[in-house]
Amino acid sequence: MSTPSTEQFIYITTTGRKTGLPREIEIWFVEDEGCIYILAEHGARAQWVKNILNNPNVRVRLGEQVWSATARVLESEKDADRYLKVRSLAGEKYGWSDGLPVEIRRLSE
Repeated sequence: MSTPSTEQFIYITTTGRKTGLPREIEIWFVEDEGCIYILAEHGARAQWVKNILNNPNVRVRLGEQVWSATARVLESEKDADRYLKVRSLAGEKYGWSDGLPVEIRRLSE
């Protein structure tokens, strides 16, 4: 991910914490320093956030690319600089930035 993607949406597949089945979402995203960031509109109440908290291993599809990654919810205090930067980037790209930021790091293959 050396050059920013022109895609508007990314597809993230989590593992359902109750069913163990794959759960795919389509969501806005921003990129920064080699990571993908997505924002949960409903914060920690979002089902996909609950899935990530249960199992951080995710599958990412961006355009024609697909890869494995790990996800983590950013904490407003511990990750303050990154938290604010991601929300700012989302505001610039989409005009909306109120969600809970989740960081997605590509696994080395």
